[in-house]
Amino acid sequence: MSQPPTLTPDFADGLAALVAETHVMSCVQCRKCSNGCPVAARADIAPHTLVRLIQLGQRHEVLSSRMIWECTSCQTCVTRCPMKVDIAALNDKLRRMSQAQGKVTTTTTVAIFNDIFLSAVRKRGRVFEPGLMTAYKLRTRRFFDDMAKLPMMLTKGKLPLFPKSVGDKGRRQEMFKRAAQGARHADGGAKK
Repeated sequence: MSQPPTLTPDFADGLAALVAETHVMSCVQCRKCSNGCPVAARADIAPHTLVRLIQLGQRHEVLSSRMIWECTSCQTCVTRCPMKVDIAALNDKLRRMSQAQGKVTTTTTVAIFNDIFLSAVRKRGRVFEPGLMTAYKLRTRRFFDDMAKLPMMLTKGKLPLFPKSVGDKGRRQEMFKRAAQGARHADGGAKK
């Protein structure tokens, strides 16, 4: 038996304050965002449904949804929206909130991939694909997914044997520090 949704009436107002020029409550549910979304079929809910859940204050359902992680920020939704609701920008905030509150859905590995990718960039300034793939496979336990692609990648030289780094590590660390401060400021001073 499923539990009734937990309503948070100020959820939409809080998000609207975080995402400039996005008026979540102005959504008229025309479905243009969902009709054009390239990942709607893979997600658990459609973009217009996500906005409606936000309007209704269903915080848990939104933060636990797969849709916020499947979004590629292609901007098709906001381009088609007559009310200019920026779902991609909302999803950026919702991902951070989902991680901070430990509500990331277990049906997607996007959060794991993002974490590994950013750690690699923070460390070397670029991604070392074999290291990225190894870390991803170990953390997700998806050891044999995509194995058929390995021979082709090796023959085309797509997987270097040794990692390369980009210089000026101090400058790179400063960039990540500024990005984290900007995210905390945009989230109203909450710790990430």
